[in-house]
Amino acid sequence: MSDREYTALIADDEPLLREALANELARAWPELRVVAHARNGREALKLFEEHQPDVCFLDVQMPGTNGVEVARKIGTRSQVVFVTAYDQYAVEAFTEGALDYLVKPVEPARLALAVTRLRERLAAGHAGALTEALLQRISEQIAAPRPASDPPRLKYVHAQVGRNLTLIRVEAIDYLRSDTKYTRVAWRDEQGEPQEALLRTPLREVLEQLDPEKFAQVHRSVVVNLDAIERVVRDDGETATLHLRARKETLPVSRTFLPRFRQM
Repeated sequence: MSDREYTALIADDEPLLREALANELARAWPELRVVAHARNGREALKLFEEHQPDVCFLDVQMPGTNGVEVARKIGTRSQVVFVTAYDQYAVEAFTEGALDYLVKPVEPARLALAVTRLRERLAAGHAGALTEALLQRISEQIAAPRPASDPPRLKYVHAQVGRNLTLIRVEAIDYLRSDTKYTRVAWRDEQGEPQEALLRTPLREVLEQLDPEKFAQVHRSVVVNLDAIERVVRDDGETATLHLRARKETLPVSRTFLPRFRQM
């Protein structure tokens, strides 16, 4: 592969996601230099003309000018990787030709594969593989309504840890507890160490977006990740206590929610 230094632009309306992708790219492709961060499609186009990056990572659904419209105007002047919050069923259109995509939150293994493909194309001097037919198909795909039986579920949350905001993967959350009008999130970092963060959203609103097969309300103020439960201990009354696999604290199960745990 060529030793030439390649450059990239990242466009996403969420600052934390731009930063998270830049950090993942620094690990997966240290030689790549991210020369521009864009908050929306209009800014992405301006920065593209200014920096002429070799690769553009474009969020599909940005306010105003979306990622597909940006890609249309960039044409074959850059390698384009779409970044989308949609699940697999909605990204079939991205798999044609040399076009690549990433699903939020970006998985390191999937990013590594995309990086390998990009480096090969760039080293071989291949132009971007965008066509109007393909872009039109992507536009139609992302505009199609999601099935009512498959509502969107949270994959990550933005929470405050000290003075910093951090991106937490939902599967890393052990439980959530109501904290007045906010939500306290108990989660584990990449080393498996217990952490806590503050989510500036009421618990009931978070619960509506969680997968009910993975998270359950156990008390009016507590929601738990079912995979985090080690055992359930019945109390003398119509209540119980949850013991978690990776944490010392226990969680109460009130009478209202106890039936779900009778078989555990």
